[in-house]
Amino acid sequence: MKHQQRGMSFIGILFVGGVIGCAGILAAQVLPTLIEFQAINKAASKAREGNTVAEVKSIFDKAAAIDDIKSITGKDLEITKEGDKTVVAFAYTREIHMAGPAYLLLKYNGRSK
Repeated sequence: MKHQQRGMSFIGILFVGGVIGCAGILAAQVLPTLIEFQAINKAASKAREGNTVAEVKSIFDKAAAIDDIKSITGKDLEITKEGDKTVVAFAYTREIHMAGPAYLLLKYNGRSK
């Protein structure tokens, strides 16, 4: 009676481990940008309480200093009025170097509600 072997080969385990490792490295580099995006959204929502453009930018810059936001400043905000509400919009990109000439480009945009 022949018994068939089951399971993964050593090469299969190495391949799966490599894929999981690469995905983990990628996630470790993307996660801080997502956390920063959430902080920017929070700062933009807080900044919309300002009455003038200069005041909105100042409020955003103060919140950015507290939350250690480095990707965007108050100068990069697009501030508009919709009816009686102030709307703060922003857009920026982040590049993450992967290997050799390969980069991961993340484009973020958002606006206060």
